[in-house]
Parts: sequence; structure tokens; C-alpha cells
Amino acid sequence: MHGVRATSMRLVAVAVVTVVGAGACTFAPSQSSAAGGDPVPVSATAGTGASGPPEPTATPSTVAPKPDKTPQKPKVTSKPKPAGCPTGDRHRDVEVALADLGTFGPITVDGKQSPQDCQAIKRFQKRFGISPAEGRAGPTTASVAKRLVKTDPRKCKAGQGLTFCVDLTNQTVLAMRGGKVILGPTVTRTGMSGGFQTPAGNYKVNFRNVKEWSDPYEVWLPYWQHFVNGMGFHETTTYIHNGAIGSHGCVNLLPADARKLWSLGKVGTPVHVYGRRPGT
Repeated sequence: MHGVRATSMRLVAVAVVTVVGAGACTFAPSQSSAAGGDPVPVSATAGTGASGPPEPTATPSTVAPKPDKTPQKPKVTSKPKPAGCPTGDRHRDVEVALADLGTFGPITVDGKQSPQDCQAIKRFQKRFGISPAEGRAGPTTASVAKRLVKTDPRKCKAGQGLTFCVDLTNQTVLAMRGGKVILGPTVTRTGMSGGFQTPAGNYKVNFRNVKEWSDPYEVWLPYWQHFVNGMGFHETTTYIHNGAIGSHGCVNLLPADARKLWSLGKVGTPVHVYGRRPGT
């Protein structure tokens, strides 16, 4: 009896091992995972036309993964950028002003963007430090162009010698000699409201320094030419077209204009400041 019982127990153990072993080979997770689908039972893929019972195990080559039913996200492709320059909401205004100035290339006043318009507007924006210089006629470009057109050199009342002219109303600067404009008009930004207005009047350059240190504001002032009450011409230290701010009375200039005005001026050069900055 003991021998029979022992034999029976061994048979049960063998059967359990066989079942467990078969269970471990039922799925091929590594293959189905690599294919992107769910594990597939071997019984669903075993051959049915071969003689004899199917193999209890399947090689990786006989396992066919189920198709991936996970919905795929559509591919997002970026739209190509349109060729040419963008058209700004002040395009016609800029066309009119640039046609009047006449120094930035051919331009057609029709309110429509064109390759010629694009190049003329870009040249204008680069000359006057307007960013980005992409040929789009927006509010800043239109404002600068109109201010330059409205600047009348005759209002400076310059004599025959060299005179620096500051038009506060249009926020422009020019240099004149013998009744002719030799620099500008170009853009400036003068004193802001709150007691910092640049005063109108007739002055003279009385001190110059290629790089002056501002004690109260702790900043370098390149190409400094002083003319009254701690105020003078110098290269701007910020974006000159930010109209929300202003100077503390100085006449801010673009770098190239500050250098050019420095090369022209000397101690004793007359300075005529006239008009009034809007909002001050």
C-alpha cells in the first residue's frame, strides 16, 4: 500500500510539473510587447493540418501577435510659412511716408505688400533700429515714418554754421550747416513727464566726453555732449522706440547717430531745442 501510494503521489507531482511548465510557455510577452500588441495564446496559432496533436509549446516564429487596436494619434505637421514679408495693419500709412521720404527704394502706394515694398520697409526698419526688421508695417514703423516726414528743418532756424536741432514735438534730431541738413532727421527720445522734460531753448555744447559716467543713474553714457542742466546728447541705453518711458532730460540717439553727431560736434556747437514732447 505504501508503494502504491508513493507511486500515485509521484504521478500527481509529474502531472503538476507538466501543467505548470505548459502554463509558463502559453504566452510570449516579450514578442507581443515588441510588436505592440497583447499576448496571444499558443493554442490559437498552433497548426491544424499537420498529422498528430499540436506541439505543446510554440517557437517564437509561430506566434502571431494580435493587431494593435490602440487608436493612433494623427501626426501634426506644421504649416509652411508664407513666402515674402507679412503685411502689417499700417501698411498703406508706411507706403505713403516712405514714398514721401524717397530714400529707401521704390514703393507703390496701394496698400498691398510686394517684394519692393518689403525691401524698402526692411531697409527703413534697419536704419532706425526698429525690431524686428521683417518688412511688416506695424504701429512703430508707421509712427517713426510719419514723425520723420513731419519734421520741418526750417523750424530749427539754424544759421550758416553747424547747428544741432532737436524737434521735441516729432521726437527727431537733425544737424544743419549752411541751411542744409547734413544729418537726419533721425529719431530720438527726450525727457519724460514727471519733471524730467527736456526744456526748449537755445544752448551750446559746453562739455564732451566719449564715455561719460552718470552718477545719479549709474550708467555709462556713450558719445556724451552736454548742453544744459546735466542734459545732453548720448547713445541710448535702452530700446529707443519704447515710448512708455523716456530720458531724464537727455536726448537719446541710436548708436550710429550718436557717433555721427559726435564726429560733427565740438564745444561751442549751437543747440536749438523747440516744440514739446507729446504727453509731457
